[in-house]
Amino acid sequence: MNRLVVVRGAGDLATGCIVRLVRSGFRVIALETEKPTAIRRTVSLSEAVYEGRTRVEDVEACLVGTIDEALALAVDKVVPVLVDPEGSSIGILDPAALVDAILAKRNLGTRRGLAPVVVALGPGFVAGVDADAVVETNRGHDLGRVILEGAAAPDTAVPGEIGGAASERVVRAASAGQFVALCDIGDSVAPGEVVAAVEGAERAEIRSALGGVVRGMLHPGLEVTPGFKVADVDPRGRRQNCFTVSDKSRAVGGAVLEAILMLGRQLRA
Repeated sequence: MNRLVVVRGAGDLATGCIVRLVRSGFRVIALETEKPTAIRRTVSLSEAVYEGRTRVEDVEACLVGTIDEALALAVDKVVPVLVDPEGSSIGILDPAALVDAILAKRNLGTRRGLAPVVVALGPGFVAGVDADAVVETNRGHDLGRVILEGAAAPDTAVPGEIGGAASERVVRAASAGQFVALCDIGDSVAPGEVVAAVEGAERAEIRSALGGVVRGMLHPGLEVTPGFKVADVDPRGRRQNCFTVSDKSRAVGGAVLEAILMLGRQLRA
C-alpha cells in the first residue's frame, strides 16, 4: 500500500495533521512557501524553511531542495519540507492522499484527482467538488467533523475564544514595513506591553491588549501590511502550551486521519 501523504502547508494546524499521520505510520512530505507566515512557530514544521531543520514533539522536519531528496528522506518520523507553493511536485510525488492545510480560506489550486484521496481543511472548499472530504476547522460543536458533501462553516474573520478572549488576543500590525520581534514565544507580557515593532517610514511599536503568555510571534524580518497578524497572546498563561500541538490541531489532525483511512478503505473495497 502506498503510505505517502502530501500536505500543502506546514503551519500549526497542518503540523497537527502531520503529527497524527506520521504517528499512524504514514510517510509525509510537506509543501510550503518561500517565506511561511505561521506565528505559532514553535509548533509549526514550516520553521524548517528558515532553520533548515526543526522538531515538534517527536516529529522532525528537514528542508529539502528537490523531489528526489524529499522521497528519499520521507521515513519514520522525518518529514521533508519542500518549497513548492504551487503544488507542482504533487503529480511526480504520486501520493496516496493529498491534504490541503494551507488555511487560505480559498482554494489555491487543490482539486479532486490530484491524488486518490483529497482532503481539504476549512472554508473555501466543497466536498465532492474540490475535494473528496472537507474538515471543519471552526471551534465549536462541529470542530473536526469530516464533511463528505458540502462545505465547512464560512470564515467568521473572528479568532476563536481562548481563556475568555477572542479578537483581543491576536496582535496585528498597524502599518507596513519590516517586522521586528521584541519578545520570544513563551515570554510573559502585561496588558499594554510592547511586544513587537514595524520598521517602515517610521518605527511603529505594537502592544498587546492582554496580559498572558506569547503563544505566537511572526518570523522576524518579514514584510507586513496594516492588519497583518503578527503575534498571539494566550491569557491562560500556561507556557508549556506554547511548545505542544494544540487541542484544535489534534482534533483537526484526527479528522484528517479518519478521512484518509475511510476513503482509502472505500477505494480498496
